[in-house]
Amino acid sequence: MQLKDASLEALKKKYSELFEGKPTPSNNKAYLWKKIAYRLQELEYGGLSTETQGKIQELIQKYDPVNNKAMRPENTSQDQPKKPNLRRDKRLPIPGTVITKEYKGIKLQIKILESGFEYNSKVYKTLTAIAKEVTGAHWNGYLFFNL
Repeated sequence: MQLKDASLEALKKKYSELFEGKPTPSNNKAYLWKKIAYRLQELEYGGLSTETQGKIQELIQKYDPVNNKAMRPENTSQDQPKKPNLRRDKRLPIPGTVITKEYKGIKLQIKILESGFEYNSKVYKTLTAIAKEVTGAHWNGYLFFNL
């Protein structure tokens, strides 16, 4: 069976055979053929070792960018203790993330800071302020940057 050329129904049937009758999690053909191909390789050559699976879980725990604060930049100031920002909007990515947007042929790059945003080496309190500077008009910053 050529997976890339197979119909959606054929992929669903093959998925069900390989995954012991489980229903397909998606109707996306590319996703299904990749899952089927991986499963076929797994059956032929064996899956990941227990050691490798443990290492993967360890790395997820250490570097998970959504739930772990390990990747957040440390406060280097010795004078003031770091205060957590309890009002941080949940729509924002973790500090250090760079948001990229193209606007009228110009590539905008905004770095998320612990409290604020950096654009063109200048710090702003809100995304709305950056959007206004870029466009010259009032925009909701979250909408403008698709957050």
